[in-house]
Amino acid sequence: MKSIQAGVLDIAYLETGPADGPPVILLHGFPYDIHAYDEVSDLLAASGVRCLVPFLRGYGPTRFLSAETRRSGEQAALGADLLAFMDALAIRRVVLGGYDWGGRAASIVAALWPERVRGLVSCGTGYNIQDIAHAGIPAEPEEEARYWYQYYFHSERGRAGLAQKRHALCHLLWKLWSPSWAFDEETFARSAAAFDNPDFVDIVIHSYCHRYGGIPGDPAYAAIEAQLATQPAITVPTIVLQGADDGVDPPARVDRDAAHFTAAYDRRILPGIGHNLPQEAPLAFADAVLELA
Repeated sequence: MKSIQAGVLDIAYLETGPADGPPVILLHGFPYDIHAYDEVSDLLAASGVRCLVPFLRGYGPTRFLSAETRRSGEQAALGADLLAFMDALAIRRVVLGGYDWGGRAASIVAALWPERVRGLVSCGTGYNIQDIAHAGIPAEPEEEARYWYQYYFHSERGRAGLAQKRHALCHLLWKLWSPSWAFDEETFARSAAAFDNPDFVDIVIHSYCHRYGGIPGDPAYAAIEAQLATQPAITVPTIVLQGADDGVDPPARVDRDAAHFTAAYDRRILPGIGHNLPQEAPLAFADAVLELA
């Protein structure tokens, strides 16, 4: 485990593989951590790839440098963190891979700074940039039901529930979102330790309230949010991986995200796989990264 000051954070990260190998940054989602990439990292390192896996803001040993910095979980903050991490490590161009929150950070950097990205592997929702301006438009009731936790987090009861019962709540989400994945308690506990970060609750609550336009973001990221509001195209080669058994973002029969990608693009649906795709299907994820790296 290493750490580096990047932007407003001291980011903890795991690095494997040769230092002179082609760089790849892999980003976890909510409620997961860097252990989602344990097997993927081993596979990539064995293939000569320099693999970097950071803890996102609010997770594990990653910490804010100042107590005065807003504990924002908005999408622009995640993208800015990733870009700062790349700058701090002097990484000029990179292949990015991620899912859930991590896939959003990767998609943002790929869309806004394409000259820094050689390729993108995005899981779950392929075009993972939020359309906050239209977030108030109701989805189909079945889809809305899958977002119960997001509405829960809009209430003080939900904040208290996350603070007091975070491990139990996140354990339930793991089961609901990956119904075919028979993870054991040791596997969950290894990742759940990352949720004890002192900023975890504030970051999560802000993320799920901000994405619906219910609360303001950090003014420091207003310019990035304005760019994201235009729903920019992703112009780098992209492979989208989706789990057929994903309990929160099941793949649609018609790929409506494809129009957002203007370079080489491929969508692959993996049978028997849920939301935590890199940990459930590490070989498929690693293969996709290697195709781009």
